[in-house]
Amino acid sequence: MLIRDGRITSVADPADRRSLKADAVIDLESLTLFPGFIDLHIHGAAGIDTMDADAAGLRRISEFLATQGVTAWLPTLVPAPDGDYTRAIAAIEEAMRSTAGARILGVHYEGPFVNSMQCGALRQQYFRSFVNTDALDSLPLLANPAAVHMMTVAPEIEGGIELVHQLKRRGWIISIGHTRAEWGVLHQASAAGALHMTHFMNAMAPLHQRAPGPIGWGLLRDDVTCDVIADGVHLDRHALALILKNKGAERLMLISDAIAAAGLGDGDYEIWGESISVKNGRTRNERGNIAGSVISLLDAVRTMETLGVSEVNLARLTATNSAKLLAIDSECGSIEEGKRADLVALNAERKTVLVMVNGQVLVRSA
Repeated sequence: MLIRDGRITSVADPADRRSLKADAVIDLESLTLFPGFIDLHIHGAAGIDTMDADAAGLRRISEFLATQGVTAWLPTLVPAPDGDYTRAIAAIEEAMRSTAGARILGVHYEGPFVNSMQCGALRQQYFRSFVNTDALDSLPLLANPAAVHMMTVAPEIEGGIELVHQLKRRGWIISIGHTRAEWGVLHQASAAGALHMTHFMNAMAPLHQRAPGPIGWGLLRDDVTCDVIADGVHLDRHALALILKNKGAERLMLISDAIAAAGLGDGDYEIWGESISVKNGRTRNERGNIAGSVISLLDAVRTMETLGVSEVNLARLTATNSAKLLAIDSECGSIEEGKRADLVALNAERKTVLVMVNGQVLVRSA
């Protein structure tokens, strides 16, 4: 593979490699090269929370993520007062201009237009209904024209279907989550442009034989994609296998849903205005709910591999499908000529040996 000016310019047969002229050569013998991972749902890591971080803090998250094979990510915001949103968006805007590490692609609003009966670890006091467009207009946006804007919504809330229409018109990526929506509402939402589901099976009405709800709907709809948290806590491995068998590797993607405690180990942490404990890799807030994860996408890769997922499909789950969802697949998400050289090389133990972002080596180990 030849990389020039941050792009993959040639992918040649090994027998033809002598024809490739380069200033430097990196030998990846015995390693597996993947497209760089894309995490479209992450709240923080390395002791830094996306709601509170300044631009320097976001860059530190980017640097940490690069060590885990993540080359692009969406800082994810929880329901909060307007002032907190404004501050967070300003920090993301600044960090996008000079990120050293995984690229920041934009922002993911998890809420605030979600169902209080499926709040999970989110703070209900900041949930909103969609009465008119003012409710959406009040949310700050990134000025960067290339920035991705994504939102997780519960379409059954007051004004939810109109909200999906408005988001679609404005070019947002729309995901269904924190929801108890029934089939009729879900069909309306998909017709309006919501064709993805957030941390599938988590923070959703459970599957019931007489009320299959969002889980049954998501499993049956071939045009709907889903993301999952493969941390061994949010989903039993058999549930993961069920989702994988129904959705297939082409309609599934991995997220971390990591919080600021990721990378720090067990302990007690102050996050989102409350104490969150981490014990044996499981998070728990003061209400006893799971409060995000402490994994990276690299951990999720290891979990999925135990289910027999092939390397090609691991690339789909970590990069290709997320790039398609975010409509950036012309730039990244696969190893092809003309695309960004966002790459991760893993050894047999699935540890990072090489990580590149825009053709620049950020991580290299023996």
